[in-house]
Order: sequence, then structure tokens, then C-alpha cells
Amino acid sequence: MLWSLARILIFVALIAALAFGAALLMESHGVVQIALAGREFTLGPLQTAIGAVLALAALWVVLRLLGLGLAFLRFLNGDETALTRYFNRDREKRGYQALSDAMVALAGGEARLAIVKAERAAKYLDQPQLTDLLIAQAAEAAGDTRRAGEAWKKLLGDEKTRFVAIRGLMKQQLAEGDTDTALKLAEKAFALRPGHAETQDILLKLQAGHSDWKGARETLGAKLKSGGLPRDIFRRRDAVLALQEAKGVFDEAAPIEAQEAAIEANRKSPDLIPAAVMAARAWIGKGDAKHATRVLKKAWEAMPHPDLAAAFAEIAPEETPAARIKRFRTLTDIRADDAETRMLSAELQIAAEDFPAARRALGDLPTAHPTRRSLAIMAAIERGEGSDDAVVRGWMAKALTAPRGPQWCCDKCQAIHAEWRPICDNCGGFDTLSWREPVEGNGPGPTGSELLPLLVEPPARPVERDLADAAPHRAEAEEPPPPDVPPSGATAAEDEPIDIVAVVRNAV
Repeated sequence: MLWSLARILIFVALIAALAFGAALLMESHGVVQIALAGREFTLGPLQTAIGAVLALAALWVVLRLLGLGLAFLRFLNGDETALTRYFNRDREKRGYQALSDAMVALAGGEARLAIVKAERAAKYLDQPQLTDLLIAQAAEAAGDTRRAGEAWKKLLGDEKTRFVAIRGLMKQQLAEGDTDTALKLAEKAFALRPGHAETQDILLKLQAGHSDWKGARETLGAKLKSGGLPRDIFRRRDAVLALQEAKGVFDEAAPIEAQEAAIEANRKSPDLIPAAVMAARAWIGKGDAKHATRVLKKAWEAMPHPDLAAAFAEIAPEETPAARIKRFRTLTDIRADDAETRMLSAELQIAAEDFPAARRALGDLPTAHPTRRSLAIMAAIERGEGSDDAVVRGWMAKALTAPRGPQWCCDKCQAIHAEWRPICDNCGGFDTLSWREPVEGNGPGPTGSELLPLLVEPPARPVERDLADAAPHRAEAEEPPPPDVPPSGATAAEDEPIDIVAVVRNAV
């Protein structure tokens, strides 16, 4: 308010001063004479003042025209001038407008339009890290892999965009199925940014797919350091990788190193069944039954599994059935109510030809939770106790349509595998296999227990032939029949006596 009033007062004062000065000039009687080109000009005081103002204005205009001319000459010479800055600002305005239109088009799903706008922005802007990146992304969205690849390669020259370019090329190679090139690119991307979570996951998957277990363990360690993996999960997955590394050492015929690697894998994750089995066999190979028993016992406490029982049997392969029952109590006394423990106890009693004890050990498992294996064991018990063929065949018929029981199932895609492996063959998931009952219970089981009815009945009968067809991966036509199985066409009377010990051992 005060400043506005002051400005008004100053303006009035200036006008008053100019008017007073003009009045003084008009009242004065002096003159100014100017001689120019043989002519003489006489000017009064006021006219002189007006002429001086006009002369100054004309001089200013001339100087501005000279400056403009000089700037134009510099513009033609390529120097930076106000004129070039004006045109540059105009180009930048158009370029950023085109870049904005390209981003909007890409977000709206118009990939082709986004490419056109991004190329237009590239003509106006000297920002390749922006325009080439946008062109690459738009080309990928449009399915133009060639154009995208060219854009990614341009970005390799800039240190700021090199990681993004390598990542883009890596994804292109993965989409094309070239995992070898993708692995090399993933390694370069990992070297640039070791803490990038997505790059770690891709590199880990590619290394596992190429059986580079040592490199995968290093990548897993980097993932732990960057905080992208909980320590308990790290220990489990590192044990999985150590287990696969141990298998590779076995393949290279270096048993000492393999044994140490297997023991290390089991130490990292005692509940990993394959690691426990391999570590136990490593101790067995060293002649150390005590440590082998300890490893298998600890794994059995975590989860009873047929592979653990098979490895436990290898500790003393020549023992009698009675001695085996006694020694196996180390396992069967642990989690005695578990279905796997009950079936194992029943099989051991069948091997000792104590069928009533086998029935007691199996309990109500065939009726309360029937599976192919439990029903097959029940058929063997009925056969051993001398039941009618119709009863035995009844149990076998139930086994044909019963759920397969626990299997190695992928927690990601639910695919079933005959044996454990670190990577799912179906979805490529790493460490996704767990021992559990599948979502769908039909199909052949991996343990071979579905063959037990076939081994206790003559193979010529239709039911046994159907059961054998249900497990073609275990019953191959070219293999000779077991010595305990009677030849085709034999009667039930000719089957006696049956070597139940061999039957159960083959089934286990």
C-alpha cells in the first residue's frame, strides 16, 4: 500500500519536473545554430532538447541493428547466440512434447505409435539414454525384437545405461531360448550390480540349469548379503546346491571329495532327505555305521521316507530278518504313528514271515487312509496268511484305483516327479519339490510298491497284468521274471511256498 502510494508520488514529481523544465526552455531566449552541408539550422531551446532525445533514440536503434546483424553472422558461422538459444529452446520443447506423447502412447498400449513418437523425440533431443530406452521398450511391447535389440545395443556405450541394456538383451535371449548367451549376459549384469534382486534370481536359475553349482552357491551368497534372502532359506538352498555339487563330484569319480561334499550338504540342512541319504552312504563307504545311523535317524525325525529306510538297510545288508527288525527299531520307534513308519514295520514283519505282526503294525491304514502301497502290503499279508485268491485279488483291485500316496511334488506347478531334483522339470522352479500327497492321486508311484501284488500272485492272471501296466517304468517286458515268481499259467497250489522276504525286499 505505501509502496504504491510512493510510486504514484514519484511519477507525479517526474511529470512536474519535466513540465517545469519545458516551461523554462520555452521562456529562455537562447538559440542553437547548426551548420551542415552548406546549410544553417537555427533551433530554439525546446527544439534542441527534442532533437537530442531523437538523436539518442536513433543511435540506440542503430546499435541494436548492428548487434543483430553481428549475431546473425555468428549464427551463420555456427556460434552460440541468442538466436541459436531460441531455436534450441523450441527444439527442446518439441522434443519433450514428443517424448511425453511417446510415454503416454506406450502406457496406453499403442506401442507402434510410441515408437514413432520416440523416434521424433530423438530428432529434437540429444538425450539417447531417454529416447533409445523408450524406443527399446516400445519395440519390445510391439514384438519388434530386431528394433529393440538395436536400441539396447546403442545403450551399451553409455555407462549410465549399460546395465539396463544388458538386462534388456538378456531378457531377449531368454525369450528366444538361448540360455547360453543369456547366462553370459546375466553374469555381466551381476558384475555391474551384484545387489540387483531380479538379476540374482535369473542368474541363479540359469546357473542351476547349466549345472554350475559352484557359481550358483556364490550367487546365493550374494543374495544373502544383499538382504534378499532369509538365513534359514539360504541354508536350505545352499544345502541343495551343495548336494548337487556332491553328485557332480561323484560323477567325476572322486569319492573322497564327494563324501565330504555330501556330509556338508547334510550338515547345512539335516531335513533334506536326498542329502541325508547321500551323507549316510558316504559314512557307510567310510565304514562308519554310527554316523550313518545318526544322520538317518535325525532325518527320519523330520520326515519318514522310503529312501531313508533303504539307506538304513544298506548299513547291514547281510543281516537276518529278525536282526533287521531289531535294528530298525531305531527308526520305527520314532514317529511310530506315521503312515510311513507303520508301512515300514509291516514290510519288515512280512520279510520275517510274521504276518499277524505285520497286520498289527499296518493297523487300519488300508481302510482309514488307503494308498497303493498300503493296499499292496495288505494283499501280501493276506497272501501270506493263506487267504483265498478272491480276497487277495480284491485288495489288488483296490490298489489299482487308490491314491498313489506321498510323492515328490512341485509346490509351484504341482507336477509329480519320480525322484527328487533341485529344479522342477515342468516349471523350472528351484527347490520347489516336497514329499507330500499330490493334488490328484492317480498315476504310478516311484517306489515300486504297486508291484507287490504282482509279485505275490501268478503274473498270467488279468488283474496282475493290468497292475503291471500301471507301472511300466518298473516292469519292463524284456527283464526275466524274479526267481520267486512262478511261471505263467501256474495254479495257486503250485505257488507255495512263496519267498515273501524276496518279495518285500524287491518292493522296498
